[in-house]
Amino acid sequence: MILSTTSYLEGKKVKEYRGVVFGEAIIGIDFIKDFTASITNFIGGRAEEYEQELINARAQAINEMIIRAEKVGANCLLGVKIDIDSISIGEKNGLMLMVSASATAAVMEQESK
Repeated sequence: MILSTTSYLEGKKVKEYRGVVFGEAIIGIDFIKDFTASITNFIGGRAEEYEQELINARAQAINEMIIRAEKVGANCLLGVKIDIDSISIGEKNGLMLMVSASATAAVMEQESK
């Protein structure tokens, strides 16, 4: 599957558009990771606990979007966009990290060999 943040690919021709597809991931950040990250925030440095969770959530959302594009017969995703948000669910319950991926599913002409 070809993924692109642009709406077209240089030298490639779109045969057919199959619509907009989405992928979502909602990840809970547990209290321990949240507490560790708050210490990092206080003393400075990178919050590796959050970074790894963000990487995982983004990968899950993109993978889900690819699966949905394949289901409609697409071989390319154009205009890929990733949105990230978080919500606090209380001091004792931690944080929810929400990632949404969207793109236009398309059928790109295959190169003839």
